[in-house]
Amino acid sequence: MEKGKIVALEDRIPKLKEQRRRKANRRLVLLLILFFSMIVVIAYSQSPLSHVKHITVIGNDVYTDAELIKASGITTDTNIWNVKKSDISSKLQDLSEIKQAKLQVKWPNTIEIQVKEHKRVAYLKQDTNYLPVMENGKILNDRNTEIIPINSPILFKFKEGKVLDQMIKELEILPSEILNSISEIHYSPKKTDRYHISLFMNDGFEVSATLRSFSEKMVHYPSIISQLDPHKKGIIDLEVGSYFKAFEPEVEEKKVEEDKSEGER
Repeated sequence: MEKGKIVALEDRIPKLKEQRRRKANRRLVLLLILFFSMIVVIAYSQSPLSHVKHITVIGNDVYTDAELIKASGITTDTNIWNVKKSDISSKLQDLSEIKQAKLQVKWPNTIEIQVKEHKRVAYLKQDTNYLPVMENGKILNDRNTEIIPINSPILFKFKEGKVLDQMIKELEILPSEILNSISEIHYSPKKTDRYHISLFMNDGFEVSATLRSFSEKMVHYPSIISQLDPHKKGIIDLEVGSYFKAFEPEVEEKKVEEDKSEGER
């Protein structure tokens, strides 16, 4: 019995040695893989292969790809290991029309820039130019255009500050069909109301309102004009309640005739 046990143990010794040898070989292979991987990584990081080769930009409309890449500071000489995503995102978000910026590193040598731009809510008339007014209340003096934007309200006499911020807030609440029907918005403060505005609509009506209740009352504009004669234009007063006062063409015609007669003298 004992002799049989001894024989069985002796039979197992070669198997144990084989198992240990295999484990040792696996460890050696693993160490070699780690060693060569480190060499490859070090060599890659120190070689031109680790420099940024491709930069893609997603989500931009106002800024060109070239403008955003320049603002990011990334070039083809930039080592991809040295790209600090948070720092570059902050640089891009310093641009007046960038609301959010994110960077993604795509190995081996590509950088993807994802941006979200501030929305242009309206345009401010200044001399012969139109300055974009952003959803954050900023007026972009360096982005002026001489072309009248389509379906964007034109603002007059507004400045950056509380009044403009309130104007933008109210415009963003309005349904698009009402917003697109507005041609001009003039800031016309009164002694009793520093938030008073005058609107000129695309359909020929004029609206007198206060920013304190503008969007709340302006949503009823389609219902109001549906009750009016479309051929009889005038002022729709939305300051207190809502009422309509027609223009007086006879007064305007009389004034034109008086101007003509003065010119003949």
